[in-house]
Parts: sequence; C-alpha cells; structure tokens
Amino acid sequence: MISRALHGAVGLAVATALLTGCSAASSGREQVTFMMDVALLPKHALFYAAVDQGFYRAAGFDVMIVPGSGSKNTALAVASGRVSFGFADFGQTALARSQGAKVKQLGLVQARTAYATITTSDTGIRRWPDLKGKKVATEAGGAMAAMFPLARERAGLKESDVQLIAASGPAKIPGLLSGQWDATLAFYNSDQPVLVSLGYTPVMLKWSDLGISMYGNGIIAGDEAIAGDPDRVRRFVTATLRGVKWACDHQDQAGRSLLGHVRLMNQKAAQAGVASACDLVWSEETRARGLGVMTDAGVRHVLDLTGRYLKADTGGVRPADLYTDEFLAPIGPATVIDAPHN
Repeated sequence: MISRALHGAVGLAVATALLTGCSAASSGREQVTFMMDVALLPKHALFYAAVDQGFYRAAGFDVMIVPGSGSKNTALAVASGRVSFGFADFGQTALARSQGAKVKQLGLVQARTAYATITTSDTGIRRWPDLKGKKVATEAGGAMAAMFPLARERAGLKESDVQLIAASGPAKIPGLLSGQWDATLAFYNSDQPVLVSLGYTPVMLKWSDLGISMYGNGIIAGDEAIAGDPDRVRRFVTATLRGVKWACDHQDQAGRSLLGHVRLMNQKAAQAGVASACDLVWSEETRARGLGVMTDAGVRHVLDLTGRYLKADTGGVRPADLYTDEFLAPIGPATVIDAPHN
C-alpha cells in the first residue's frame, strides 16, 4: 500500500509540473501523467522532445512529465493508479513487484545499466585499480551500495581496498568536489552531465565494462491499466519509443526541449545528458531485435541479482509478471522516425 507521504509527493510533483508549464491545455486528448525515476535531469530530455515534437499528441495524449523520488516509489505510484505511466529502473521495479506492487515494464529505454563509479580527472583515478585506498560515497541502503561487492570483486579489489562512505544523494557531488571523498556510486547518465555543466571533466568507471550486464530504466504501467485498455497502453509505449528514437537522432533539438521545460538546466548539462541517455538506448540485444525488447533470460538474470544482493524474495516472481514486449512497434537503429510536430 502506498503511504500518505508518497501520496503527498505525487501531488506535489503534479503541482510542480503545473507551475512550471508541463501541463497541457484542455484539448479533447487524454491527459496522462508520466512520472520519472528521480528529480528532473538532463537524461529526461528524450521525453520532453517527444512532447514538443508531437509524438504524444498524435497518439491522443497530452502528457504531463512529473519528477519522481526514486524508481521504487515511481513503481508504487504507478501500481496504485496515482500516475498513469512511469520511467523506472528495472531492478527496482522487480523489487517492488516482489513486495506486492502490480506493475510491469513495457519497453526498455536504457538497454544497459548506467551504474558507475564516478570521479573527476583531478583525483588521479583513471582505472578501477586506482580506487585502492580511496573513499567512495553512496546512499546507505541503496541498490548500488548493496551491489558494489560485485563490481569490486570483478575489478580485482578486496573489501579493505575501498572505504564506502554513507552520503545523501544531494550531498554526493558537493562532497566529491570539496574532497570529502574521492568518488561516488551513481548513474553515470545522471551525474556526468552535472559535472560537465560545472566545468569538471568526469571520469566514469562503468560497471558494464566489468561485464556486469543488466537491464536499466524503462516504461512501466500497472497491471490494471494494462488489462483495462491495452490499446491506450500500446499508443503510449509506441509514442514514447518513437520519440526516444527521434530524440537520439536529433540530440541538439532534444537538448533544447529540455531547456524549454526545466528552467534550471544549462546547455552543457542538456547536451551531455542527452548524449549519455542515448548511449544506453542500444545493446546487442536491442540492435538485433528492436528498441525496447527484453527477454526472459535477461529478466531472470536481474531477478537473480536482486535476490542475491538486495535480499529480495524473488522466488515466486516469473518473468511474465515483470515485463511484456506485446506493445512494442518494430524500431531498429536504422529506422527513420519523422516527427509529427503539432
């Protein structure tokens, strides 16, 4: 059950979107809320481009993009029906499902994990072995903290080689830049653009480079919404993924869309954010089978990691409970998408 605090957070997010111009005027189209995984960041430019270029309007929607407060909270809000659709990390969606949230992923936007150990060029850290004797900040109890032993072992480091420091999300980058710690655990498509915008050169030790492969963020909806109106779901998923493909083929315009909606962003952050978001869209699997595609084997792998490192009871969760590809339109790397505009 969703807590009163989460209900309040959702209401505040919607109010914020209304005040910042994310709501659409009454038009006869269905207005839907699309909740992000976290606070609005440059990586979300792909969805603002889909709004501005008319992909949602052509599908019969006026879309209000609202900030989130963590992927698991987004999954809970979607499962409850408080918001229409969400953008959430697959591992956190699986965790929410294992705890009773009736929510499912409908199409990958981040086909590869964005987990990374991030620092700046002036720390002298260039490779994983350089972390020996260093302090690394992360949110206590977070998924990356729980899974860091996997990355550390793959990198050939011992537990005593790296000191993990508990820090809140908003404190991680300021603490890095002030020298309180040497690196942070973060999604590189979130923190890298921030560092670029502040004039720093980020160094990203991507966990995927260690062979750690798992699905990232995608579009989610509640079971009731999926069963109640599958055509509506299909139209939303298709519009979103067509918009994502268009945005990655027109990255400068996607960055401008972000700047038009999120007032506190700057151009450097927008450009870096779009580039890093698009870097995650394609994997060997999606290049071969199409944008958004997932497989039972890939889902089982994430369930195994979630159970092993996050201590979730995933034994009773089946891949079919967690995802479906039935709403995907065929979109490949070479597919040319024309924007509907207004």
